[in-house]
Amino acid sequence: MAAQIVRVWELTWLRRHAEALAAIAGLPEHRDMLYLQAVNLRCLDRVPEALATLEQLERLHPRCGRLFQERGQCYVALRDVAKAIDALVRSVRINPALPGSWQLLQHLTGDPAAAQHLATLNKLPAEVVEAGSLFTDGFLLPAESLIRDYLRKDEGNVGAMRLLARIGMERNELVEAESLLESVLKLAPDFHAARLDYAMVLLRQQKYLRAREEAQTLLKQEPDNREYLKLYGAASIGLGDHEPVIGLYERLLTGLTQSGPEVADLRLWRGNALKSTGRSQEAIDDYRAALTARPDFAVAWFSLANLKTYRFSDEEVGRMRALESQPTTATLDRCYLCFALGKALEDRADFAHSWEYYFRGNAFVRAGSAYRPETSEANTRLLQRVCTAEFFGARAGWGAPDLAPIFILGLPRSGSTLIEQILASHSQVEGTEELTEIERYAAELAQIEHHAEPSPVERHAAEPTSGLQSLVAADACRLGERYLAETRTYRKTTRPFFIDKMPNNFRHIGLIHLLLPNAKIIDIRREPLACCFGNLKQLFGARRQEFSYSIEDVARYYRSYLELMNHWHAVLPGRVLTVHYEDVVEDLEGNVRRILDYCALPFEPACLAFHETRRSVRSASSEQVRQPLSREGLHQWRNYEPWLGPLKEALGNAVVTFKLV
Repeated sequence: MAAQIVRVWELTWLRRHAEALAAIAGLPEHRDMLYLQAVNLRCLDRVPEALATLEQLERLHPRCGRLFQERGQCYVALRDVAKAIDALVRSVRINPALPGSWQLLQHLTGDPAAAQHLATLNKLPAEVVEAGSLFTDGFLLPAESLIRDYLRKDEGNVGAMRLLARIGMERNELVEAESLLESVLKLAPDFHAARLDYAMVLLRQQKYLRAREEAQTLLKQEPDNREYLKLYGAASIGLGDHEPVIGLYERLLTGLTQSGPEVADLRLWRGNALKSTGRSQEAIDDYRAALTARPDFAVAWFSLANLKTYRFSDEEVGRMRALESQPTTATLDRCYLCFALGKALEDRADFAHSWEYYFRGNAFVRAGSAYRPETSEANTRLLQRVCTAEFFGARAGWGAPDLAPIFILGLPRSGSTLIEQILASHSQVEGTEELTEIERYAAELAQIEHHAEPSPVERHAAEPTSGLQSLVAADACRLGERYLAETRTYRKTTRPFFIDKMPNNFRHIGLIHLLLPNAKIIDIRREPLACCFGNLKQLFGARRQEFSYSIEDVARYYRSYLELMNHWHAVLPGRVLTVHYEDVVEDLEGNVRRILDYCALPFEPACLAFHETRRSVRSASSEQVRQPLSREGLHQWRNYEPWLGPLKEALGNAVVTFKLV
């Protein structure tokens, strides 16, 4: 009888979601299709084949509750009660919102707890229970379809609205998720789980101040809630407040005994904060402690390598190699390990094997990227066509007149952290972070659809220049003032000037000029082979700098950067100061004086002793700028010259013209 009841439920589910499942047909290893195949095989009484399909599904997606529910039903069909119960118990541990599993457990065991769980689920709207269950197991398309249908008849159901927002978060549709959760909290301000989701959405959109405010609201209710404390810590780090979170993570580590993975996470986060504040040995200790708690923690291995100053032992290199070569190691973990091994072997002058790992790591990242160089290049041409000297002449005097911002931009790995550290050593200048405000304003003006939440590079590349054309003087002033207000969050001192060191802002120089006509703009430029190689051996954060993971892409991006910078110099003469990294290394004082003159700042000797300045630095160069300037890094790319012929060819005449301004 129980099997017949569940059979009715599953056939209803299959009919309801046939369209969504059909949309992904033809993908033999897709989770949804494997699950559907197993159900169909069992319904056709081909139970051994169904179990074999479920084994394949478990290898790919071991945290799917429906997998174990289906396995339990297979064993019911085979009259193996013990194995059926074991599978069903595993299913509800993963996904407690599976009525079919609870129903079968109640029938097979007579356990009153199963009956109680089933009764609780039966009190809720069936559509919400089913959609929540589908969401937990990762079946996002059918879950979304079902919950949207339900909300059409019960539009004020806050639980359903929160579920739809969580589905949006999983699909990276963050703008809609934020709007939904705002509506939920207006209707139910004490819905703490929804407020936590809301804060996470804000955090993922780099709205750190608002995320921290939501964390503070939650902590007023539960001061010791570990998830709320972690959220507060993450938002604080986003705001550049590293020192306070070091103690916060220590508090979490000394609390109740936690699992190995949680200890590893906390040690990693604390290590990152210590690194940013210049406490590198303590950071190393925490990264190692993370690996003690979780030896296969690939991001901790990468974090050690990303210090740039750490040297791996033979034993550590062996452990990383063994882990990277295991077929069960996840692709993202292999990426971390490949870049870590590339750096470890580079330090040993084993350049052939180092390049092999760098190349492999780049290939892994590029395979999962949606970046298309043609889009970026098309955007460059559109900017050149619209942003003419006449265009800016007609808009002279627009924007907020404040003198405070100093923009340092260019390509990553060009020396922007060095220039920031030099300027932040001046008594009148404050260093902040790689701020995202200008990127956001460009996206808002372009009215980009956020249905798939494109990466920062894709957002820049897709930016329609009509966004600039639609600006009027009042808008430019308003956005300029908004920038000054929003970036004040990152400022910790009363110094009159501050730095925005977002490299990608080179695409937005026209927008910066319209919003902040008196801001200083410094383009830090590095020799193309050195710059491009520096990008190829650096693993950036999620969805950042997606142009940097193939020789062709990085070469094309460098050429497009030169083309666009030449355009800005032509239409806004004298607006941007170009500084060549190599010149700074060869003549530090002469170039420091040139930079300070451009910024209308008096010379201060502290700018020459920049490595002695104590401040938080989050970029990959954080440890390097805490050391005296060296010529060592100028020609590191030459160690890899045997493999960089394609890069040199792809760069073309950029290897010569990069010096022409």
